[in-house]
Amino acid sequence: MEQAMRGFFLYLSRSKALTKVAKKYGLQFGAKRFVAGDTINLAVDVIRGLNNKGLDVTIDYLGEFIESEEEAMEMTNQCIEAIQAIGRESIESQLSLKLTSLGLDLSSDIAIQNMKRILDEAEANGVFVTIDMEDYSRCEKTLRIFKELKTKYDNIGTVIQAYLRRTENDMKELDAYEPNLRLVKGAYKEPKEVVFPKKQDVDENFKKIIEMHMLNGHYTAVATHDDKIIEYTKNLVLKHNIPKEQFEFQMLYGIRTEKQEELVKDGYRMRVYVPYGTDWYGYFMRRLAERPANVAFVLKGMSKK
Repeated sequence: MEQAMRGFFLYLSRSKALTKVAKKYGLQFGAKRFVAGDTINLAVDVIRGLNNKGLDVTIDYLGEFIESEEEAMEMTNQCIEAIQAIGRESIESQLSLKLTSLGLDLSSDIAIQNMKRILDEAEANGVFVTIDMEDYSRCEKTLRIFKELKTKYDNIGTVIQAYLRRTENDMKELDAYEPNLRLVKGAYKEPKEVVFPKKQDVDENFKKIIEMHMLNGHYTAVATHDDKIIEYTKNLVLKHNIPKEQFEFQMLYGIRTEKQEELVKDGYRMRVYVPYGTDWYGYFMRRLAERPANVAFVLKGMSKK
């Protein structure tokens, strides 16, 4: 049942028609739990509130289904506006983005040129930028672009997904770049031949790449809401005397907020992934796909309207 529900919401997340409807009607039906607002000013208020609780942030201007260079340019401008707001408001936040929103599906050259504009502005404002990983069909292109940009910029990282069979080899290839990586389980519906079929296998691979990256001495962001993975990470750093300055935990805005604050109180760096913008629908559907408990929350919210 849970797997079927996950597939259903992932299917809905790819609907362009429903994306347009969602933009028209705004952040309703529980989406505000996971999205900071539709403007950078609203997002800044949320970030400041999180910072006041000792939580670091990475902000993401949501956008999907880019179909023209003009749309990619507009997304780039929004990212630059977010970076400038971070610098102007002196808030603690990084920036996360997807290459498809910058024109990857149009051409790699367009995405690279837009990334350079963003990274130049980020460098000037002391902001770190993470390239989010998308579905398997875009994985190779994303890593190729990351490697190219990493030779010219220090303020850039990317994401590695534990559920992909290729991941261990990708980690070995990336090692030479001394990368700052966000390690995640993975949230897309992929062909069976490219992913580990069982949750247990994904979890074991997740642990393997956490250990691999940390013992290689590279900065590691462990992005998970799973208590078992969190405890594994804590035990790993104790066993190998890994300094707390070399890693952080990451969680999504609106999910397990008490756990986030608990980790801060225990002395760990905790970063919250905070999305904002009008194009929230696809992101929202993927959050519902990940955790059935989120669906119950949304239904409860709808009943109050």
